[in-house]
Amino acid sequence: MDRRTLTESFIMDSDEDWMKRERGKARDLRGSQWWNRQCAKGICHYCRRPTPAKELTMDHIVPMSRGGRTTKGNVVPCCKECNTNKKQLLPIEWEQYLDEI
Repeated sequence: MDRRTLTESFIMDSDEDWMKRERGKARDLRGSQWWNRQCAKGICHYCRRPTPAKELTMDHIVPMSRGGRTTKGNVVPCCKECNTNKKQLLPIEWEQYLDEI
């Protein structure tokens, strides 16, 4: 099974109100002191490359489309490239993807 088929088979149909609430939580969390400290480290969670704090994006380790919540334990700072490449993959799928490239 290719990566795209595997990923699409696990995507949830999320309730629109739930998604709206989770996006609101993400906005609030991005404005928090905790998030600022995470970004101040200047390291992408996935590739470990130094990245200016202002260029780090918030990524849900378990994507919201796959049931992930916006909590401190499920969000990490990462570079735009990793965030774009990870898409809606779970951590184990992301590791398999990295092993393939």
